[in-house]
Amino acid sequence: MRVYLPCTLPVLAAAVQAGELGPAPLTGYAVTPALTEWYASGDTEELEYVALTEAARASLRLLAADGAEAAPRRVVVAAEVPEGSVKASADPAERGRVRLADPVPLAKVASVHVDDLDAVSDIEAAIAALPAADDGDDDARFTVDGAEAHELMWYATQEIPDLWP
Repeated sequence: MRVYLPCTLPVLAAAVQAGELGPAPLTGYAVTPALTEWYASGDTEELEYVALTEAARASLRLLAADGAEAAPRRVVVAAEVPEGSVKASADPAERGRVRLADPVPLAKVASVHVDDLDAVSDIEAAIAALPAADDGDDDARFTVDGAEAHELMWYATQEIPDLWP
């Protein structure tokens, strides 16, 4: 099963050193039955894009929680994991959210998706606007949504070391 794991560049660097993303449990996003039912008109590719987008939103929250530690670039790791290690969220509002019972070995990573450097200023603005957006400020929500205007760049697993200096 393809799972999209929200991440940051420092967490990805630590995973490379450890040889796995962890510790478990991990939160990810995937094409779940609830997501498929909700987005009934979408094909598999569209549903995977929705899951990737949800993971990118979660990555933005990780960046906000991390403070100045992480470079302001959203990171999503796409991995193939056994279905038995994935449990879908019971919350209907989190249709694509899943929990992984085990760490994810780097050998199971299919690709990494990262913001281009051109997105940094918009990601910084979105991070700063998150608290106000969560409190219902429409202007702040617009700023946070602006981060999604940037498509994440696709990187093959052998390109992961090129993502940081």
